[in-house]
Amino acid sequence: MGLDLGDINIKRFADGEIYVQLRESVRGCDVFLVQPTCPAANENIMELLVMIDACRRASAKTVTAVIPYFGYARADRKTQGRESIAAKLVANVITVAGADRVLACDLHSGQSQGYFDIPVNHIHGQPVILDYLASKTISVEDLVVVSPDVGGVARARAFAKKLSDAPLAIVDKRRHGHNVAEVMNLIGDVKGKVAVMVDDMIDTAGTISKGAALLHQEGAREVYACCTHAVFSPPAIERLSSGLFQEVIVTNTVPVSEENIFPQLTILSVANLLGEAIWRVHDDYAGTYEHISGLGID
Repeated sequence: MGLDLGDINIKRFADGEIYVQLRESVRGCDVFLVQPTCPAANENIMELLVMIDACRRASAKTVTAVIPYFGYARADRKTQGRESIAAKLVANVITVAGADRVLACDLHSGQSQGYFDIPVNHIHGQPVILDYLASKTISVEDLVVVSPDVGGVARARAFAKKLSDAPLAIVDKRRHGHNVAEVMNLIGDVKGKVAVMVDDMIDTAGTISKGAALLHQEGAREVYACCTHAVFSPPAIERLSSGLFQEVIVTNTVPVSEENIFPQLTILSVANLLGEAIWRVHDDYAGTYEHISGLGID
Protein backbone atom coordinates (compact mmCIF):
# COMPACT_ATOMS: atom_id res chain seq x y z
CA MET A 1 0.00 0.00 0.00
CA GLY A 2 3.04 2.26 0.23
CA LEU A 3 2.26 3.40 3.78
CA ASP A 4 4.30 3.43 6.96
CA LEU A 5 3.12 1.45 9.96
CA GLY A 6 1.61 3.51 12.75
CA ASP A 7 3.84 4.07 15.77
CA ILE A 8 2.58 2.17 18.80
CA ASN A 9 4.23 1.21 22.07
CA ILE A 10 3.26 -2.22 23.44
CA LYS A 11 4.92 -3.66 26.52
CA ARG A 12 4.31 -6.04 29.40
CA PHE A 13 4.32 -5.14 33.05
CA ALA A 14 6.10 -7.41 35.53
CA ASP A 15 2.83 -9.19 36.34
CA GLY A 16 2.10 -9.85 32.64
CA GLU A 17 -0.46 -7.08 32.09
CA ILE A 18 -0.41 -5.41 28.67
CA TYR A 19 0.33 -1.71 28.20
CA VAL A 20 -0.50 0.10 24.94
CA GLN A 21 0.21 3.70 23.97
CA LEU A 22 -0.29 5.25 20.52
CA ARG A 23 2.74 7.38 19.72
CA GLU A 24 0.98 9.45 17.08
CA SER A 25 -2.44 11.06 16.73
CA VAL A 26 -5.24 8.97 15.22
CA ARG A 27 -7.97 11.57 15.81
CA GLY A 28 -10.48 11.42 12.96
CA CYS A 29 -8.61 8.58 11.22
CA ASP A 30 -9.70 5.18 9.95
CA VAL A 31 -7.47 2.85 11.97
CA PHE A 32 -6.73 -0.70 10.84
CA LEU A 33 -5.20 -2.91 13.54
CA VAL A 34 -3.52 -5.97 12.01
CA GLN A 35 -3.36 -8.65 14.69
CA PRO A 36 -3.65 -12.41 14.13
CA THR A 37 -4.99 -14.11 17.24
CA CYS A 38 -2.71 -17.10 16.71
CA PRO A 39 -0.68 -18.86 19.44
CA ALA A 40 -0.36 -17.54 22.05
CA ALA A 41 -4.04 -16.93 21.33
CA ASN A 42 -5.11 -15.60 24.72
CA GLU A 43 -2.31 -13.05 24.90
CA ASN A 44 -2.79 -11.88 21.31
CA ILE A 45 -6.55 -11.51 21.74
CA MET A 46 -6.07 -9.42 24.89
CA GLU A 47 -3.45 -7.30 23.13
CA LEU A 48 -5.92 -6.65 20.29
CA LEU A 49 -8.63 -5.61 22.74
CA VAL A 50 -6.35 -3.15 24.53
CA MET A 51 -5.22 -1.67 21.18
CA ILE A 52 -8.85 -1.22 20.09
CA ASP A 53 -9.62 0.53 23.38
CA ALA A 54 -6.59 2.81 23.01
CA CYS A 55 -7.67 3.83 19.50
CA ARG A 56 -11.24 4.45 20.59
CA ARG A 57 -10.10 6.63 23.50
CA ALA A 58 -7.78 8.52 21.14
CA SER A 59 -10.81 9.61 19.05
CA ALA A 60 -10.21 7.44 16.00
CA LYS A 61 -12.99 7.85 13.43
CA THR A 62 -13.29 4.09 12.90
CA VAL A 63 -11.39 1.05 14.18
CA THR A 64 -11.16 -2.06 12.02
CA ALA A 65 -9.68 -5.24 13.48
CA VAL A 66 -7.77 -7.01 10.70
CA ILE A 67 -7.49 -10.59 11.94
CA PRO A 68 -5.60 -12.82 9.48
CA TYR A 69 -6.13 -15.84 11.78
CA PHE A 70 -9.14 -15.81 14.10
CA GLY A 71 -8.37 -17.76 17.26
CA TYR A 72 -11.10 -19.89 18.85
CA ALA A 73 -12.83 -20.15 15.45
CA ARG A 74 -13.15 -23.93 15.85
CA ALA A 75 -15.22 -23.47 19.01
CA ASP A 76 -18.15 -22.30 16.88
CA ARG A 77 -20.83 -24.71 18.13
CA LYS A 78 -21.60 -27.20 20.86
CA THR A 79 -20.58 -30.77 20.06
CA GLN A 80 -21.27 -32.00 23.59
CA GLY A 81 -23.36 -30.82 26.50
CA ARG A 82 -22.16 -28.03 28.81
CA GLU A 83 -19.56 -26.71 26.34
CA SER A 84 -18.89 -23.05 25.65
CA ILE A 85 -19.12 -21.44 22.22
CA ALA A 86 -15.88 -19.51 22.55
CA ALA A 87 -15.97 -18.09 19.00
CA LYS A 88 -19.12 -16.15 19.92
CA LEU A 89 -17.52 -14.98 23.18
CA VAL A 90 -14.44 -13.64 21.37
CA ALA A 91 -16.68 -11.91 18.83
CA ASN A 92 -18.58 -10.27 21.68
CA VAL A 93 -15.50 -8.91 23.45
CA ILE A 94 -14.03 -7.52 20.20
CA THR A 95 -17.29 -5.67 19.61
CA VAL A 96 -17.55 -4.41 23.20
CA ALA A 97 -13.92 -3.21 23.09
CA GLY A 98 -14.99 -0.75 20.38
CA ALA A 99 -14.20 -2.26 16.97
CA ASP A 100 -16.40 -0.95 14.15
CA ARG A 101 -15.57 -3.70 11.68
CA VAL A 102 -13.66 -6.97 11.40
CA LEU A 103 -11.60 -8.14 8.44
CA ALA A 104 -10.92 -11.87 8.84
CA CYS A 105 -9.21 -14.39 6.60
CA ASP A 106 -10.65 -17.88 6.05
CA LEU A 107 -12.79 -18.34 9.12
CA HIS A 108 -13.18 -21.99 10.11
CA SER A 109 -16.88 -21.70 9.28
CA GLY A 110 -18.41 -18.84 7.33
CA GLN A 111 -21.39 -18.63 9.65
CA SER A 112 -19.07 -17.33 12.38
CA GLN A 113 -19.55 -13.93 10.75
CA GLY A 114 -23.00 -13.93 12.33
CA TYR A 115 -21.47 -13.99 15.82
CA PHE A 116 -20.48 -10.34 15.38
CA ASP A 117 -22.91 -7.45 15.77
CA ILE A 118 -20.67 -5.34 13.52
CA PRO A 119 -19.81 -5.73 9.81
CA VAL A 120 -17.43 -8.57 8.95
CA ASN A 121 -15.52 -8.84 5.68
CA HIS A 122 -14.51 -12.46 5.13
CA ILE A 123 -11.41 -12.74 2.94
CA HIS A 124 -10.47 -16.00 1.27
CA GLY A 125 -6.80 -16.98 0.97
CA GLN A 126 -7.47 -19.62 -1.69
CA PRO A 127 -6.74 -17.30 -4.67
CA VAL A 128 -3.13 -16.91 -3.51
CA ILE A 129 -2.72 -20.70 -3.40
CA LEU A 130 -4.56 -21.16 -6.71
CA ASP A 131 -2.23 -18.71 -8.45
CA TYR A 132 0.76 -20.63 -7.12
CA LEU A 133 -0.63 -24.01 -8.21
CA ALA A 134 -1.31 -22.59 -11.68
CA SER A 135 2.40 -21.79 -11.99
CA LYS A 136 3.24 -25.47 -11.44
CA THR A 137 1.45 -26.44 -14.69
CA ILE A 138 -0.07 -29.64 -13.33
CA SER A 139 -2.23 -31.22 -16.02
CA VAL A 140 -5.95 -30.97 -15.23
CA GLU A 141 -6.38 -34.58 -16.34
CA ASP A 142 -3.92 -35.65 -13.61
CA LEU A 143 -5.49 -33.56 -10.86
CA VAL A 144 -7.98 -34.42 -8.12
CA VAL A 145 -8.92 -32.11 -5.24
CA VAL A 146 -9.39 -33.85 -1.89
CA SER A 147 -11.32 -32.69 1.16
CA PRO A 148 -9.70 -34.13 4.32
CA ASP A 149 -13.11 -34.41 5.98
CA VAL A 150 -16.81 -34.13 5.20
CA GLY A 151 -17.01 -30.67 6.79
CA GLY A 152 -14.59 -29.24 4.24
CA VAL A 153 -16.44 -30.41 1.12
CA ALA A 154 -17.85 -26.98 0.21
CA ARG A 155 -14.36 -25.44 0.49
CA ALA A 156 -12.78 -28.20 -1.61
CA ARG A 157 -15.56 -28.02 -4.21
CA ALA A 158 -15.04 -24.27 -4.66
CA PHE A 159 -11.29 -24.89 -4.96
CA ALA A 160 -11.81 -27.66 -7.55
CA LYS A 161 -14.12 -25.44 -9.59
CA LYS A 162 -11.36 -22.86 -9.92
CA LEU A 163 -8.97 -25.59 -11.10
CA SER A 164 -10.89 -26.16 -14.34
CA ASP A 165 -13.60 -28.05 -12.44
CA ALA A 166 -11.22 -30.80 -11.30
CA PRO A 167 -12.75 -33.98 -9.83
CA LEU A 168 -13.36 -34.17 -6.09
CA ALA A 169 -12.58 -36.85 -3.50
CA ILE A 170 -13.46 -36.95 0.20
CA VAL A 171 -11.65 -38.55 3.11
CA ASP A 172 -14.16 -39.92 5.61
CA LYS A 173 -12.83 -39.66 9.16
CA ARG A 174 -14.20 -40.21 12.62
CA ARG A 175 -12.87 -37.99 15.41
CA HIS A 176 -12.57 -39.55 18.88
CA GLY A 177 -11.16 -36.57 20.76
CA HIS A 178 -9.63 -33.10 20.43
CA ASN A 179 -6.62 -33.11 18.06
CA VAL A 180 -7.13 -36.83 17.39
CA ALA A 181 -8.49 -38.06 14.05
CA GLU A 182 -8.97 -41.49 12.55
CA VAL A 183 -9.24 -41.98 8.79
CA MET A 184 -11.84 -44.53 7.76
CA ASN A 185 -12.19 -44.59 3.98
CA LEU A 186 -11.97 -42.61 0.74
CA ILE A 187 -14.89 -41.47 -1.38
CA GLY A 188 -13.65 -40.94 -4.95
CA ASP A 189 -10.83 -42.11 -7.22
CA VAL A 190 -7.22 -40.92 -6.86
CA LYS A 191 -5.35 -43.77 -8.55
CA GLY A 192 -2.48 -42.40 -10.65
CA LYS A 193 -3.54 -38.82 -9.86
CA VAL A 194 -1.93 -35.77 -8.29
CA ALA A 195 -4.02 -35.28 -5.14
CA VAL A 196 -4.36 -31.75 -3.75
CA MET A 197 -5.68 -31.75 -0.18
CA VAL A 198 -7.41 -28.50 0.79
CA ASP A 199 -8.21 -27.26 4.30
CA ASP A 200 -8.49 -23.96 6.14
CA MET A 201 -5.77 -24.80 8.67
CA ILE A 202 -3.18 -27.36 9.72
CA ASP A 203 -2.88 -27.69 13.49
CA THR A 204 -1.29 -30.97 14.63
CA ALA A 205 -1.54 -32.32 11.04
CA GLY A 206 -3.21 -35.50 12.27
CA THR A 207 -6.17 -35.23 9.90
CA ILE A 208 -4.23 -34.28 6.81
CA SER A 209 -1.31 -36.70 7.31
CA LYS A 210 -3.58 -39.69 7.88
CA GLY A 211 -5.55 -38.60 4.85
CA ALA A 212 -2.35 -38.42 2.79
CA ALA A 213 -1.36 -41.92 3.89
CA LEU A 214 -4.75 -43.18 2.73
CA LEU A 215 -4.37 -41.41 -0.62
CA HIS A 216 -1.02 -43.12 -1.20
CA GLN A 217 -2.60 -46.47 -0.29
CA GLU A 218 -5.29 -45.78 -2.87
CA GLY A 219 -2.68 -45.16 -5.58
CA ALA A 220 -2.19 -41.37 -5.66
CA ARG A 221 0.98 -40.45 -7.55
CA GLU A 222 1.71 -37.30 -5.54
CA VAL A 223 0.00 -35.55 -2.64
CA TYR A 224 0.01 -31.78 -2.03
CA ALA A 225 -1.33 -30.15 1.14
CA CYS A 226 -2.82 -26.66 0.80
CA CYS A 227 -4.11 -24.56 3.68
CA THR A 228 -4.37 -20.92 4.66
CA HIS A 229 -3.43 -21.10 8.34
CA ALA A 230 -0.21 -22.89 9.37
CA VAL A 231 -0.85 -23.28 13.11
CA PHE A 232 1.67 -26.17 13.29
CA SER A 233 1.22 -27.43 16.85
CA PRO A 234 3.49 -30.38 17.75
CA PRO A 235 3.90 -32.93 16.24
CA ALA A 236 2.81 -31.24 12.98
CA ILE A 237 6.31 -30.70 11.57
CA GLU A 238 7.29 -34.32 12.12
CA ARG A 239 4.18 -35.50 10.31
CA LEU A 240 4.37 -33.02 7.43
CA SER A 241 8.06 -33.66 6.72
CA SER A 242 7.77 -37.46 6.86
CA GLY A 243 7.69 -37.88 3.08
CA LEU A 244 3.92 -38.15 2.63
CA PHE A 245 3.70 -34.80 0.85
CA GLN A 246 5.30 -33.59 -2.34
CA GLU A 247 4.75 -30.05 -1.06
CA VAL A 248 2.95 -28.32 1.81
CA ILE A 249 1.60 -24.95 0.67
CA VAL A 250 0.47 -22.42 3.30
CA THR A 251 0.14 -18.65 3.70
CA ASN A 252 1.65 -16.27 6.23
CA THR A 253 -1.54 -15.54 8.19
CA VAL A 254 0.22 -17.29 11.08
CA PRO A 255 3.97 -16.62 11.56
CA VAL A 256 6.05 -19.77 11.05
CA SER A 257 9.19 -19.89 13.21
CA GLU A 258 12.55 -20.82 11.72
CA GLU A 259 12.64 -24.16 13.54
CA ASN A 260 9.36 -25.12 11.85
CA ILE A 261 10.67 -24.63 8.32
CA PHE A 262 11.19 -27.88 6.40
CA PRO A 263 12.16 -28.60 2.75
CA GLN A 264 8.64 -29.37 1.47
CA LEU A 265 7.15 -26.18 2.95
CA THR A 266 6.13 -23.22 0.76
CA ILE A 267 4.83 -20.05 2.44
CA LEU A 268 2.84 -17.59 0.31
CA SER A 269 2.05 -14.00 1.28
CA VAL A 270 -1.48 -12.65 1.72
CA ALA A 271 -0.17 -9.07 2.10
CA ASN A 272 -1.56 -7.91 -1.26
CA LEU A 273 -4.92 -9.52 -0.52
CA LEU A 274 -5.20 -7.83 2.88
CA GLY A 275 -3.86 -4.55 1.53
CA GLU A 276 -6.47 -4.38 -1.19
CA ALA A 277 -9.22 -5.30 1.26
CA ILE A 278 -8.10 -2.52 3.62
CA TRP A 279 -8.06 -0.03 0.75
CA ARG A 280 -11.57 -1.03 -0.32
CA VAL A 281 -12.95 -0.69 3.21
CA HIS A 282 -11.28 2.70 3.68
CA ASP A 283 -12.48 3.92 0.27
CA ASP A 284 -16.01 2.50 0.68
CA TYR A 285 -15.50 0.63 -2.57
CA ALA A 286 -17.95 -2.24 -3.01
CA GLY A 287 -17.16 -4.44 -6.02
CA THR A 288 -15.33 -7.75 -6.14
CA TYR A 289 -11.80 -8.87 -6.87
CA GLU A 290 -11.96 -9.49 -10.61
CA HIS A 291 -8.46 -10.93 -10.70
CA ILE A 292 -9.44 -13.69 -8.31
CA SER A 293 -12.86 -14.37 -9.82
CA GLY A 294 -14.97 -13.39 -6.85
CA LEU A 295 -13.23 -15.61 -4.28
CA GLY A 296 -11.74 -12.61 -2.51
CA ILE A 297 -14.25 -11.06 -0.12
CA ASP A 298 -17.66 -12.03 1.23
